[in-house]
Amino acid sequence: RYAFPPGGGSEALLGGGACWRRGWGSAHCRAMFRFTQKKCGLSEFGGRFTLLFNAWRKHTQPTAAVLPSRSLIPVRKANFRGLSLPDNPSLRGLYSRTPKADVQVMAGEELPGVLILDVGGTHGVLENLVALLKKHFHVITLKEFRENKEEMRKKIQSVFVFENRPTIDRELLESLPNLKVIGNSGVGVDHLDLKMISNFGVKVTNTPHAVADSTADIGMALMLASARRLVEGCQIAVSPDTKYFAVNWLGVEVTKATLGIIGMGNIGYKVAQRAKAFDMRILYHNRNRRKEEEEAVGAHYCEKMEDLLQQSDFVMLVVNLTPETHKLIGKKELGLMKPTATLINISRGAIVDQDALVEALQNKVIRAAALDVTYPEPLPRDHPFLKLNNIIITPHIGTATVQAIRMMTEEAIANILAVLNGKPIPSEVFPK
Repeated sequence: RYAFPPGGGSEALLGGGACWRRGWGSAHCRAMFRFTQKKCGLSEFGGRFTLLFNAWRKHTQPTAAVLPSRSLIPVRKANFRGLSLPDNPSLRGLYSRTPKADVQVMAGEELPGVLILDVGGTHGVLENLVALLKKHFHVITLKEFRENKEEMRKKIQSVFVFENRPTIDRELLESLPNLKVIGNSGVGVDHLDLKMISNFGVKVTNTPHAVADSTADIGMALMLASARRLVEGCQIAVSPDTKYFAVNWLGVEVTKATLGIIGMGNIGYKVAQRAKAFDMRILYHNRNRRKEEEEAVGAHYCEKMEDLLQQSDFVMLVVNLTPETHKLIGKKELGLMKPTATLINISRGAIVDQDALVEALQNKVIRAAALDVTYPEPLPRDHPFLKLNNIIITPHIGTATVQAIRMMTEEAIANILAVLNGKPIPSEVFPK
């Protein structure tokens, strides 16, 4: 954090999207810069500050220029603890030329505590994501909390839930008197008891925007892999027993086939956008009709899910797990599908009656299934799914990309900070 001393000229407070003529704001909101104006120009110090700021502005591409007056200065919307200058070799010379007497490092307020399960390891938060958290929070692991409860319990104002951990139960909630928000990394919150959490006056947020593209990608990947039998094909190609490639080993086309999407939310719509590029006929079923989205991708609304099931070559499940969607696809629904159809699940395993799906695959009621999610995860090693050759199962990797998990963490951080600062919450989840 850098504070520039007053010089009798204009003063610019950078933060929250505007400049304000006042003193320092809260620890999470603003950084203030004061520079001296002489006549029509700036003093030597002011000029150096402008050089530095303009270089930073060019590097980060904010939305406005620096004005050496008392004008409001719109900037990129964000919460600033201070100007976090990028570690860019081209800018280091500017840092070093700034006189030390003109720069003061401000000792800000103590960072609010955020609880995580652990750093790294099998189930902990990845180290690069912890580094993001540490820019805004005092990161406390569950082990550290348990070893020093009396000191830590009052510091923790938020919990960052990564890969469904740590477990949020009544005991934990009762032990955190200052807890204000649980920031879930991911869109699904079926692992959280929303009503119980709400009874403690704690808010819950999720990250629906960060997950949409990567999850839609895995849906398309599963559809293509199943249609063209890629897993089987790979096994044939690398098998030591393979002497020739059979000419009658065939898959089916995705292009111009009919895709039925059950759940036209952010992810369902992203799937539809991709399907449009494959010239697919797109059907969708949703609680509410999405006219704007259906017009954009040329989709057709099916008020009854049964109509979609009967017409689709591929059925993709993209719904949240709720009591209403638990085992949404069972024996009856599978029986309505074409015998040449494929079921794809990228939502939650419990959306499908897995016993009914085993039976349908064994008896060729449907052609195939492709699942990124099961119940439980992982499946027991003797589960019937693992003995079938007309199913593809991936280990819940819908958001398992470098880009997605970083964006999820950033979105979760923005949600948590909004709650702690009393700002509008971008992605709050409410109990039903």
